[in-house]
Amino acid sequence: MEVLPIRKIIHIDMDAFYASVEQLDHPELKGKPIAVGGSEVRGVVSAASYEARKFGVKSAMSGVQAARLCPELIFVRPRFDRYKEISKQIRAVFLEYTDLVEPLSLDEAYLDVTENKKGNPSATLIAKEIRQKIFDKTGLTASAGISVNKFVAKIASDYNKPNGQKTVNPDEVEAFIEVLDVKKFYGIGKVTAEKMYQLGIYTGLDLKSKSLEYLEHHFGNSGQSFYNLSRGISYSQVKPNRQMKSIGAERTFNENLSSEIYMEERLENIASEIERRIKKYKISGKTITLKIKYSDFTQQTRSKTLPYFIADKSLILETAKELLYQDRLKDSVRLLGISLNNLNTSQKKNVVVQLKFEF
Repeated sequence: MEVLPIRKIIHIDMDAFYASVEQLDHPELKGKPIAVGGSEVRGVVSAASYEARKFGVKSAMSGVQAARLCPELIFVRPRFDRYKEISKQIRAVFLEYTDLVEPLSLDEAYLDVTENKKGNPSATLIAKEIRQKIFDKTGLTASAGISVNKFVAKIASDYNKPNGQKTVNPDEVEAFIEVLDVKKFYGIGKVTAEKMYQLGIYTGLDLKSKSLEYLEHHFGNSGQSFYNLSRGISYSQVKPNRQMKSIGAERTFNENLSSEIYMEERLENIASEIERRIKKYKISGKTITLKIKYSDFTQQTRSKTLPYFIADKSLILETAKELLYQDRLKDSVRLLGISLNNLNTSQKKNVVVQLKFEF
C-alpha cells in the first residue's frame, strides 16, 4: 500500500473582503455596519462588514431583510474592478511562496507549501508571514487554516476570524473532526445536514461511527466521501489550474418583472456578457441552463443540452428564450441567469461572471 507524504496545506480567507475594501477606501465607513450590494428596498447582499454581522446580516440575504435586522445599515454599491485589483496583489504574495495556489474566489485560496520557495519547514510560520505581508501591501486582514489537507485547512480558517489563524497538526486531525457539527463539514449542505440530524448524526464522531455500507445506503455515492472525511482522509490536490465546469451570469432587477417580453431584453444583455467571456477564454459548451428567482425568493432552473457545442450569443439567447417559455412562470421574477455547461475544455480556470447589481 502506497504511503502518501504528509502535506502542508494553507487555506487563506480574506476577512469580509468586499466590505473591508470599501471601509479601507472610505475611512468614514470604518467601524460602521455596511452591506455591499442590495439596498433597503431591493437586491441581495454580496458581503457584510463584521459590524453588520453582529446584527445577523450576511451574504445572500435580501436587502429588505438586512435593513430590518440592522436599521443603521449602510448599503454600498459593489466595485468588482477594485476587488479584482486587490485580489491580484494578494495572489502575487501567494506566488512568492509557492506556485501551487488554487484560487476559490477573489478572496480565498489554497496553498500547498509542503515544498516552498522560502525553504521554510513551518506552514504555520508561512501563513503568519503571508497574512502580515497582505496587510502591509493592502491594509487588509486575512485569516488562515493550516493542516494536512484542504478539507481540514478550510474548516480551520474559520476558527479565529477575523485576523487570526489555526493550525491542526497531523496527530490532532481526527480529534478536531470528531467534535465538529456535521453542518460545518465543507461539502455537506443544509439539506444533507438535516438528513444526517434525522439519522442521529450530529458530529464528526457520530459520522465516524457509521459503517461505509450504512453511509452508502443513505447517501449514495457521497457515502465514501463522508466515510473518509470523518477520519480526516482527503486526497484532493491543490490544483493551480482548476477545471472550468461552467460559465454564467445573472442579474437582479430593480423591480419584479411579470412580462416575458421585458425578460427577453434582460436575457439578451446577459447572453452578451457570456459571449464576451466565451471569446476571451476561447471555450464553448453544449448545455444551457436558465435560472429564475421569483419574487418570493423561490428558485427554479431549466436546462437543455444541444447535440453540438455553441459559443455564439444568438444561439445562447435562442435557447434561453425557449427555456423561458418552456413552462408557465409561477410568479413575477426578481432575477434571471444563464449558464453554459458541458464545456469543451478540461484545463482552463473556472470562470465566474458577476454582473453589477442594479439599484
